[in-house]
Amino acid sequence: MASEPKTLQQAIVYFADLQNCIDYLVARRWPNGVTCPECGSSIVHFQPKHFRWQCSTKHPRRQFTAKVGTIMEDSPISLDKWFTAAWMITNCKNGDSSWELHRTLGVTQKTAWFMLHRIRLAMQDSTGGKLAGEVEIDETFIGGKARNMHKAKRERKITGTGGKDKVVVMGMMERGGNVRAFVVDNRRKKELQKNIREHVEAGAAIFSDELKSYDGLESDYQHQVINHAV
Repeated sequence: MASEPKTLQQAIVYFADLQNCIDYLVARRWPNGVTCPECGSSIVHFQPKHFRWQCSTKHPRRQFTAKVGTIMEDSPISLDKWFTAAWMITNCKNGDSSWELHRTLGVTQKTAWFMLHRIRLAMQDSTGGKLAGEVEIDETFIGGKARNMHKAKRERKITGTGGKDKVVVMGMMERGGNVRAFVVDNRRKKELQKNIREHVEAGAAIFSDELKSYDGLESDYQHQVINHAV
């Protein structure tokens, strides 16, 4: 196998060869030898003309490609585009947007969006991966209202005004998708934007209120501000 790519230019050249793509996938999917996805048999024969295998055991779907059982299954998109896209997403610190994939790979934005979501699905951890698409973000203070407390409790618990003695909770909602809420240390720009970059994929559309702590997100996101008064 040729030396693995270290840069995007090398990745494009390397994965332009279909055999390189298959060798790369087989080495990671079947490190101990190719087995049939249907029955698990290791007695399979490679058909180089069609770049697929055939299982020696008689059963439905005896023939299979390296795509079967992966996020690339039933997709007409070629392996060179899949692997280049995966390389870009995993090697970019803040992730890639579907528009970036669309421009780099020469596919439609709709196709790039499909690929991006499939690759994100494969990369998900126990938290479900980063939010994407259109994401609404807000934060609030959680704690009892002073006017509802008994005078003695109020004097004991409330030592200031505004958000003092209350917990700051940040919420993120992916339209049509996941919702996340968690406690943050404060509402300052450094704290809020750190959490946004940790939980939201770069290139996503973010909707927030006019809090100044959200200023500057335009460098990595499509940021739109909502005026709640309007």
